[in-house]
This record gives sequence, structure tokens and C-alpha cells, in this order.
Amino acid sequence: MHILISGASGLIGSRLGAHLEVLGHRVTRLVRRHSNANEISWNPTSGHLNPADIEGVDAVVNLSGASIAEKRWTKPYKKEILDSRVQSTTLLATTIASLKAKPQVFLSGSAIGIYGDRSDEVLNESSPLGNSFMSDVCKQWESAASPAIAAGIRTAFLRTGIVLTPTGGALKKQLPLFKFGLGGKFASGEQWQSWITLDDEVRAIEFLLTTQVNGAVNLTAPNPVTNSEFTKTLARVLHRPAVLPIPSFGPKLLLGRELAESLLFSGQKVIPSVLASQGFIFTHERLEEALRSLLHK
Repeated sequence: MHILISGASGLIGSRLGAHLEVLGHRVTRLVRRHSNANEISWNPTSGHLNPADIEGVDAVVNLSGASIAEKRWTKPYKKEILDSRVQSTTLLATTIASLKAKPQVFLSGSAIGIYGDRSDEVLNESSPLGNSFMSDVCKQWESAASPAIAAGIRTAFLRTGIVLTPTGGALKKQLPLFKFGLGGKFASGEQWQSWITLDDEVRAIEFLLTTQVNGAVNLTAPNPVTNSEFTKTLARVLHRPAVLPIPSFGPKLLLGRELAESLLFSGQKVIPSVLASQGFIFTHERLEEALRSLLHK
């Protein structure tokens, strides 16, 4: 397949592109700078994407979007979080919808934050959506793909959970504290964490390229854990103590209240029902086995 990837330099996109190339696929990456070989220049902010440049691709994987965890959620940055997702998805969806030779499939990014903070409720792809800032971002993000759906392109939404890898994301940030024995649960630790390893994230996206699935797909492992359980498991794998809970006021001072509440003190217990129904086999189904595989290679 000839696969076009946006957000190809990010944590998931970079691993996905390399994985697909190893499998023999042709991968073209969308970039915002001057393009090199196997790259196409675009600018979602200005609406620049030449349809002729992407005519004939078989699939599009859209992973563009500003990081939600790198900066405080000021009003300007919240706008950037939203705009970076909606503008890129709108541009891609409208452009591929206009092509004579349309791609077979459009896999567009989303996140389990769309469900909001749901306590112990078990959530699948049919569950009602939330009303938080990230819920609203994800709703608009998914809605921006409407032109592709209207054009008859199979479209699936990658509702991704916490992606685990020691090379980036939340786990990379946690490891130094835990290695020094300073890690601990956040507040009560009762909030659910729905996780997936980076390898399974990439394998699931590859799976969805050819599996005839439309609509929302939860990209999470089948066994979510509470923050307390996550903390104990990570500490056990690292052979370190994790006995002191982290009070909420510290992260709120450091990150800002809204970002800290969204990332650390709320959660979702998400089940990957669609992947399970399609026969996808996870490499890492349980947290301890996953962490041991990731951290003791």
C-alpha cells in the first residue's frame, strides 16, 4: 500500500512509518517544512495541500496535533490544541474527498479523553461522550473528518489511550522519579488509566488499514488499571518503593489546575470492544508484563 501519514515525526507517527516501511509499504510523510524524498509539504493553518501531490495514495493516517501535556492550558494554547487538530483533519478530509482516485481508508486521530472523567464506568465505543475541554476537542476533531465520510471513504477514529514507551510520553516522564524511589500514586489513586504499549498502538493502526471497520475504535489494552495499581506495578518492576502519595496541589501548581485535573486526577476505564470483535491480538494485555517487556529489554 501507499500510505500517507501526517504527524509522522511524533511519538506514534515516527514508529508507525518505520514499521510500515519494514513491512514493505510505501510511506509518504506530510511535513510543514521544505519536503525531501518521500515527503510532501503542507500547511494546515493556511490550508495549503496540493491535491495532485497525494493523488493515488491508498490510505491516509492522520496523527497531527499539538501536544496536550507540554504546556499550561492557557487560552491561547487551548486554542492551539483545538485548531491544530481540526484544521489538519479538515484539510486532509476535504482534499482526499476531492480526489479522482480516492484512498480506500482514512484513519484519523482521536483520544479516549472524548469520554470525559467517568469514575468506574466501563466504556466502549458506544458509550456516551463527555463534556470536558478534551471531550469537546475530540468531538470537533472527529467531526472534521465528515467530508471524507460523505465521499464514501472508509473512516475510523483512533481513540488512543495512554501510550506506554520509555522513549516518550507519560512513562518517560515518570521513570526518573520512580527510579529514585520518589514515585507515588496521584491523590487517592482511584482514577482509571487506560493504557496501550507503543508497539500495540502501531500494530492496531496497521490492522485497521485493511480491516473493514468504520467509526470509533478504542486503542487501549483490554485490562485498564487504577492509578494506584499502575504505581505499585511500575515500582515493583523497577524494584523501588512507591509509598508516598502525591497530593493534588503540587501538580496543579506546576501544570495548572485544568491540565493537572485532566491528565492526572481524572480517568476513564476504557475497553477496546471493536478491536476485540475484529480479532486483534494484543502483544501486551496486562500492565506488569508490558512494563517488564518495555523496561528490561
